[in-house]
Amino acid sequence: PGLPGLRFSSWLECVCVVTFDLELGQALELVYPRDVRLTEKEKSSICYLSFPDSYSGGLGDTQFSFRFRQSVGRRAAKQTEDVYNRDAPVWLQREVSHFFGYVYFRQVKDVSVKRGYFQKSLVLVSRLPYVHLFHSLLQIMAPEFFQKLEPCLEAVCEQMDRWPRPVPGLTLDLPVMGVVFQIRIPSKTDKPGGSPVGQRSLEDSLPAPTLLPTLHELDLFRCFQPLLIHVQVLWELVLLGEPLVVMAPSPTLSSEVVLALVSSITPLKFCCDFRPYFTIHDSEFREFTSRTQAPPSVLLGVTNPFFIKTFENWPHVVRLGETKMAAGDLPKQLKVKKLSKLKMTDTKPGIYTAHRTFLHKDKVLVRRLLKGIQRRRPSEAQSAILRRHLLELTQSFIIPLERYLASLMPLQRSVTPWKAPPLIRPFSEDEFLSTLDHAGPQLTSLLRGDWPGLYRKFFKSPNFDGWYRHRHKEMTLKLESVHLEVMADADLLGWTRDKSQVEIVDLVVKIRDKVERARRQQLLLKDQVLDKLDALTQTIVSSLPEDLQHVLGTRSTL
Repeated sequence: PGLPGLRFSSWLECVCVVTFDLELGQALELVYPRDVRLTEKEKSSICYLSFPDSYSGGLGDTQFSFRFRQSVGRRAAKQTEDVYNRDAPVWLQREVSHFFGYVYFRQVKDVSVKRGYFQKSLVLVSRLPYVHLFHSLLQIMAPEFFQKLEPCLEAVCEQMDRWPRPVPGLTLDLPVMGVVFQIRIPSKTDKPGGSPVGQRSLEDSLPAPTLLPTLHELDLFRCFQPLLIHVQVLWELVLLGEPLVVMAPSPTLSSEVVLALVSSITPLKFCCDFRPYFTIHDSEFREFTSRTQAPPSVLLGVTNPFFIKTFENWPHVVRLGETKMAAGDLPKQLKVKKLSKLKMTDTKPGIYTAHRTFLHKDKVLVRRLLKGIQRRRPSEAQSAILRRHLLELTQSFIIPLERYLASLMPLQRSVTPWKAPPLIRPFSEDEFLSTLDHAGPQLTSLLRGDWPGLYRKFFKSPNFDGWYRHRHKEMTLKLESVHLEVMADADLLGWTRDKSQVEIVDLVVKIRDKVERARRQQLLLKDQVLDKLDALTQTIVSSLPEDLQHVLGTRSTL
């Protein structure tokens, strides 16, 4: 069969099968497509991260996620050329320097194997953070794969190679193994918190599609069960990019909680490194656990008890136990404890931190969730309440920043066709803080507390840096678009009448450079702006002497 092509690779990098070999330990049994190039370091990361730590091994099937750094020297995915990243929300963009691994691990008794156990993982490796879609796909693929092995894998990959590419804003039908997933790819123009599924007519579809309500969202209520009364503490730690370790009894729990924490500041993008499941064998283990420098801004999920000793100098550690839902009552909530208590070997579940929250606790949220538990409200509905609360909290925090940023943008009327566009004013922390009295979060949030203190700390975090760079780039491209549109509407031919040949040639070269750059960056412009500018420069060139026409003509074909 032919190897999967570009459509497959717009969803997945590859599919791996990792097995446990008595002589070799974890070993990569199969990579599909076969021509995919993984470095030895990447293969090693996939092998070690695809199996639960021996401490958390139980019989049966387990699903979890991990994330690892691509090897240095690998050609990064080109972000500038990537239309998907241009149109997707920031938190759903394709990763540039990391991969996700989505794992389905099976461990069952098998007398034909030396150690008496069959242990194998099926792993989907992708740059896309589509945790819900890929785990739904694994639930269909994996049981079939463990029976039929390689032919099953080839068939699925060939089906995926016929999937349409993920295009933000579109609702797609994705057929696989007799099931059709219908999914809408979110777009950055969506209203945050809006309804995600735009259902199409299902009359002609056979079999009837399985509607996936989300690509990426987790069951937040289930993930945060023992942490509900501390959601705000955790939100602040994630917002500020604080070093945080989640210790859990299984990779399923560690990866779900880490991914839930990362999503808790949506629509802000979490710009620090995060590892939903992290092991001692990880190539970044030394870097993250060095005692000679302050802990880095990373969010780690771990399951091995050895890590308690390793992370005792970290400022924030969440230690989770086995979570059990008590019917009609709030699940047992973890207590916030002193960091000094973490040194004991039998560390009790709890949140070990000295962080003092900037904002007062929102008691209304806990009351609403508790009422939901008593009324047996479904987990999805509880998750929706929690997600809405976190979204509104993050938006209240971000709206004043966005409002201030808009004030730094030059006025549209100051953009003229004859000059380079004016510069965006620099961001001043003090000037921003002075706007809070009349235009701060109190306009949209009832929460009281030290909002200015929270902003000051946020300015020092990688999340602010990432947000500001991204928004500044968007504003710069917007200015560029406005400038091109103004030029296209100007009487450039009239302007050249009393100008010297040097000035005219300079104008032609500048316009051509701008047009070429706009095409390369795929700028969103009004219709025909670039074609209009092409035609204008052609008209201007044809009015010049022949020798100059020849010079400018050859330059445009270089």
